Amino acid sequence: MPPARSATAAPRRRVRTRPRPRRVTVRSPKLRVRWDRAGRIGLLVVLGVVMGLYVQHTLSYISTKSQADHQQAIVDRLQRQNRVLERQQKSLGNPATIVQDARELGMVRPGERPYVIPGLADH
Repeated sequence: MPPARSATAAPRRRVRTRPRPRRVTVRSPKLRVRWDRAGRIGLLVVLGVVMGLYVQHTLSYISTKSQADHQQAIVDRLQRQNRVLERQQKSLGNPATIVQDARELGMVRPGERPYVIPGLADH
């Protein structure tokens, strides 16, 4: 015989052999949130923002690189011009060059007799 139970004890539950069918509440399509779609859209928005930032930085980098190349070309040109001017300065400081340039201008040293040859095209 089974053990006796008191009157205040909770009733025993029956063990069911079949699971109870779940209730499915049908909501209208307007109120239903599709979280998979919302998640994808959110990820696409974040991806778009990140891509926009990369594009902005890439354009800034390209612009800066172009400016740097332009400035480097100017520096190279000025360095070449400076080398030419330094060579010219050294040659102008040479006494032989000074005498040659003075002779081309028609100057003579004190005590020399100048000669003029008529009919020359460049004098």
